[in-house]
Amino acid sequence: MSPTTGTARTARTARTTWPRKAIALLAALAIVLFTAYSAGAYWNADNDESLEYAKTRDSVLNAGERHIARLNSMDADDVEAGLAQWLDATGGALHEELERGNDASAEVLAEVGTTTVATVTDAALLQLDTRAGTARMIASVRVETTPSSGEATTDRKRFEAGLGRTDDGWKLTSLTAITTAADES
Repeated sequence: MSPTTGTARTARTARTTWPRKAIALLAALAIVLFTAYSAGAYWNADNDESLEYAKTRDSVLNAGERHIARLNSMDADDVEAGLAQWLDATGGALHEELERGNDASAEVLAEVGTTTVATVTDAALLQLDTRAGTARMIASVRVETTPSSGEATTDRKRFEAGLGRTDDGWKLTSLTAITTAADES
């Protein structure tokens, strides 16, 4: 082996080792930058006010859907439990109104003997004010009615509802039927 052959090998090894080291260094740098970016993005998402607002919006919409379905449902075999659910779903003036008429409603509902089961098929929030603790929503509801005698029917109804934040969560404070041109003809 001549002295020039060993030097040529060393030079060739240096030429092939340098790019490998540079690629490894760039890969390590890319991993560090990606990890730093990911950690920053995670921290921002975890502390993002718009994310908190979105969670509240979803929670209010979910509560509104449940409560609208409750107020349009009644089991003829257990009217007292149904009225208790109505009161549990409401707050403010609507709650007070239902509470005042509770005894009369119990008599009429027990006498009629009709069972209704409501399902919210679509709903949307129209307004949400988290500071004031108020919201407005609309909902489309399918109501299956089974009378004590006769044939069962299914109706579709639309409602606008007001909601208010209470110590027990979001409750309905108003519920108004919405008529459409098809309803009026």
